[in-house]
Amino acid sequence: MRLLLDTKLNFNCFAILMMGCVAFSSCDKTDKTAPAKEKPETSVNTLLLKDYKPESMYNSHGPSVEKAAYPIIDMHAHPYAKSEQQLDEWIQTMDKIGIDKTVILTYATGDTFDSLVQAYGKYEDRFILFCGFDYTGYDKADFGPAAVKELERCFAAGAKGVGELGDKGKGLFYSRPTKAFGMHIDDPRMKPLIRKCGELGMPISIHVAEPIWMYRPMDASNDGLMNAFKWRLDDQEGIVDHGGMINILENAVEENPETTFIACHYANSSYDLSILGRLFERYPNLYADNSARYAETASIPRTVSKFYTRYADRLVYGTDMGTSEDMYKTTLRILETADEHFYDRNISSYHWAMHGFDLSAEVLEKVYRENAVKILKLQP
Repeated sequence: MRLLLDTKLNFNCFAILMMGCVAFSSCDKTDKTAPAKEKPETSVNTLLLKDYKPESMYNSHGPSVEKAAYPIIDMHAHPYAKSEQQLDEWIQTMDKIGIDKTVILTYATGDTFDSLVQAYGKYEDRFILFCGFDYTGYDKADFGPAAVKELERCFAAGAKGVGELGDKGKGLFYSRPTKAFGMHIDDPRMKPLIRKCGELGMPISIHVAEPIWMYRPMDASNDGLMNAFKWRLDDQEGIVDHGGMINILENAVEENPETTFIACHYANSSYDLSILGRLFERYPNLYADNSARYAETASIPRTVSKFYTRYADRLVYGTDMGTSEDMYKTTLRILETADEHFYDRNISSYHWAMHGFDLSAEVLEKVYRENAVKILKLQP
């Protein structure tokens, strides 16, 4: 039986299915000889899997975290504020939560990047802007010099790094104005740009792959189906798979030891953090942010806590989920507390509950701030 997101499920059948029982048809035990009884029309009888939103009944929660344990440098946000008022409101939220600085990954070059420098310049001590790469003409033999020149211009205009670059398996496409499908970060054409980043001290923030669920068949065995179906990659031809994308990242990191890389979202290896751990142990120029993968990791808190403890010097805090106060507080709850079995629909539509990592003060200080200070070459 294929589990379809828009199929109406009898709630008892859904519960059995979630526990790993077998045939959906076994849920129908109606006595065919007895008079049929009408079922009341209730929300349970017509519940869709996508609408199943349980609330935790466990009394396993401590006091809420209102402000971060240490001043945070958020290494993964985007130009969410579209007006001066929204920018002011964002700053107020940052102050309330304890966000000292936010890195704005603009993807942008040219006039677009210049306009963002001007807009966010009102709070230049609170926002750090990264630019993109200009891939214009990437499929031409003379690609390279013009892109390097634009990178140097953006650096002079205030860019402190590059990103977020993005490649989910078809090539680089996040930077604007041109997408570079078919060209990956380890392509020889990228070498001059990456080398220049190293010379200028500009870290590269790069999103590679997607969570493993997006590459797996969209069926009843897919643990991440609730989100995977929306972002699925399994049905796309010619796409590099998850393992192939990790190899591409490793090639670029290995070939450019003088350039610092930040793998967004744990390099999308939440399902097996040893993949990222192996890269950390081989390449001192690689870091990773935890942005937008809180739900993916909050289901395995003991594993993740051990990972943070072991690689505390290589992980940085990020959000990538907007600017709401509740969103920030959820990230603090996951990182700082030992709360168990809670849900937060603001950051996830997965079916599982989340649990806090209960990280130590020493680890939190590194992840929240110290590692970012080192990467960005800021004054302590």
